[in-house]
Amino acid sequence: MSVIKPINSSIGVTPVDITPIKAFSDNYIWAITNKQVATLVDPGDASVCIEFLEKNQLILSSILITHHHSDHTGGINKLVEYCQQKQWSLTVYGPANENIPLCDVKLTENDTVVLDEFNINFRIIDLPGHTAGHIAYFANDHLTPILFCGDTLFSGGCGRLFEGSPEQMLNSLTKLANLPEHTQVYCTHEYTQANLAFALTVEPKNQALVDYNKKVNELRSKGHATIPSTIQLEKQINPFLRCNKQTIQASAQQFSADAKATSQDTFTTIRRWKDQF
Repeated sequence: MSVIKPINSSIGVTPVDITPIKAFSDNYIWAITNKQVATLVDPGDASVCIEFLEKNQLILSSILITHHHSDHTGGINKLVEYCQQKQWSLTVYGPANENIPLCDVKLTENDTVVLDEFNINFRIIDLPGHTAGHIAYFANDHLTPILFCGDTLFSGGCGRLFEGSPEQMLNSLTKLANLPEHTQVYCTHEYTQANLAFALTVEPKNQALVDYNKKVNELRSKGHATIPSTIQLEKQINPFLRCNKQTIQASAQQFSADAKATSQDTFTTIRRWKDQF
């Protein structure tokens, strides 16, 4: 288990790290930590989280949930019990429009989550599409903005539309694309290789994509994570953020003759294409 990188460790009360805790086959549970305290993002598996906390002698102070799927929420009950046994004060944050177990604070667009122990303030972004009430946590307090976006934006891809419409998902992705380009993007699945295989099918002559695919293959061959990404990189290589580009629109029309040369039609078509890929 490796620390991805410190975020602005010279800024704020104490140094802060963001660490991936691997869960299931391809999930990342993100741990925001300093030397004493941890916040967990989307802890689907309590056991790996408790192992991480005990190994690093950390107190769990809060949990941030992006959406209701069990691989993101399945560890909440056990972690709450664990904190009660330790007599730790724990706050669970989650989307207001979804049923999140033991949620203390229900969040909607532009609400703020203040994590004093890390000197971080997260602004909430509503991201319907993958699920109806999906949210993201965005912090721009420091030199490097950070985004926890759950299953909405992946590196090279986006989440399936289980509950929302293509229109909602494109709008949600556009919100994220408009964030500062140096924003560090922490999604919750290691899907990058599979996403890039599809992206190269859609846009094979995109040199930035070709180069990134080579880098990702090298990282994965060594067992390294491909996350975090950045908004700038995703705008260069992610077909779902490039639906206004002629190359993507032409590929969508080749896949489906009914597709019009609009961002919405293109997104709808390539999302359907990806589901069949």
